[in-house]
Amino acid sequence: KVVHKPRHAFNLTFSFFLQGLRPVVSTEAPPIIFATPTKLSSDFAVYDYAGKNKVPELQKFFQKSDGVPIHLKRGLPDQMLYRTTMALTLGGTIYCLIALYMASQPRNK
Repeated sequence: KVVHKPRHAFNLTFSFFLQGLRPVVSTEAPPIIFATPTKLSSDFAVYDYAGKNKVPELQKFFQKSDGVPIHLKRGLPDQMLYRTTMALTLGGTIYCLIALYMASQPRNK
C-alpha cells in the first residue's frame, strides 16, 4: 500500500521509485577511509631546536628608528646587494633602450 502525501512533501527518492527509476546519487553512506589515526600523538618525537628564537630581537633591531632605510639596516651586505641590484637594473634599462633604438633604424643594404 502506497501512502500519498501532499504534493509539496514528496521525497525525491520516493518519486524516482514511483517512476521505476533508480536514484543517481547513492543513498548509502560512503565507507570511512581513515577510521583511526595511523600514529598516536604520543608516538611523535619531541625535537630540541639548535637555536633560540631570534624573532623578538630582530623585530627590535629592524623597528628601531635610526633614519636608515629598512633594506639597508644590516650594513655592508645590504648595501652591496642594493647597489648591485640598482646597477643591473640601470644597465638592463640602457641595454633595452639601445636595442629599441637599433631596431627602429632602417637596415642598410
